[in-house]
Amino acid sequence: MTFDRTYRRGDTGPVVTEINVKLGVLGLLTGGDVVADPSPVEFDAATDQAVRTFQQQRGITVDGIVGPKTYQALEEARWRLGDRILAYVPARLMAGDDVAALQRRLLDLGFDCGRVDGLFGAETEHALRDFQRNVGIVPDGTCGPATFKALHLLTRTVVGGRPQAMRESEAINRAGPTLTGKLVIVDPGHGGSDSGVAGHGLDEAGIVYDLASRVEGRLAATGSTAFLTRGPDGDIDDVDRASFANAAGADLFISLHVDAHANPEAAGCATYYYGNDRLGHHSEVGESFAELVQKEVCARTDLTDCRTHPKTWDLLRRTRMPTVQIEVGYVTNRGDAARLTDPAFRDVVAEAIVAAVQRLYLPPGEDSGTGLLRIPALRA
Repeated sequence: MTFDRTYRRGDTGPVVTEINVKLGVLGLLTGGDVVADPSPVEFDAATDQAVRTFQQQRGITVDGIVGPKTYQALEEARWRLGDRILAYVPARLMAGDDVAALQRRLLDLGFDCGRVDGLFGAETEHALRDFQRNVGIVPDGTCGPATFKALHLLTRTVVGGRPQAMRESEAINRAGPTLTGKLVIVDPGHGGSDSGVAGHGLDEAGIVYDLASRVEGRLAATGSTAFLTRGPDGDIDDVDRASFANAAGADLFISLHVDAHANPEAAGCATYYYGNDRLGHHSEVGESFAELVQKEVCARTDLTDCRTHPKTWDLLRRTRMPTVQIEVGYVTNRGDAARLTDPAFRDVVAEAIVAAVQRLYLPPGEDSGTGLLRIPALRA
């Protein structure tokens, strides 16, 4: 079904009943809270709390509202490995907890399917074919009964840490300390018909496009190649942004946003990376990169440090390279809005982001430390 609206506390109808049943299957609603009767029920306080718990567990923004992203996550959560045949469908990737379980199993057995993201993509199919060849199953890249049985019988062979984390770290080490030749995608969030959040005369799409252009210019000055995902009036969704970066074979992806809140006192900078340790989804290099960005921005500005956080948002999930999403202040906060209005402030933020990119590749002995690194090639 196409899910194009939101459901929240006080709503009723068959979709609310379906949501309750899904939450019950996941053990988040119990006893009288789970409705087996097909008649419509209310999205009540118990449902609201269960939705918030689910969102917290899944690395989704916690708001108690079931929109397209939360509904999709509920749908994915119901699958267990063996419930259905899994295969690579390029036009519409199969997604679910069963795919994530398959990916974890393949990685544990030493077959590189990339990171655990719950999406049956080309890397997962390739790893599955390798596994099937090794155990004497027809290597058709489809996970059916014979493959399920073989996966169940075999034990873990890779020890000493998460295999994909080790591969990510090794890739960074092999890339060398200079930025010359590296490809970085800089993503100004929103755009076109979607102007994002607004406040104090500022709109998100315009602010982050200007900031992205400053980051792009500074990256180019280091010898790296930087591409923007959109122009000043571009309109592209997160899946297409990720596809663009994947097709380009980018080394890093940086998505720029600003935030808003009903409370005008909400302020500061936060950085997000792909991860959900409860489900085994994680990008360790993404986390390291996020920490570097957060520290550099907060050390070079007076923005409140709202820390780094793991999330499973589509943009973070679907990019195949280390990716961060930065929320550089709140346009609904008078102080942050004044900062964002100042071109000199945006220059400082841009330099902080590029310094974080450089520090990601520097070995410990060559790193100048937070807020200290100056790249001579950078010019305001």
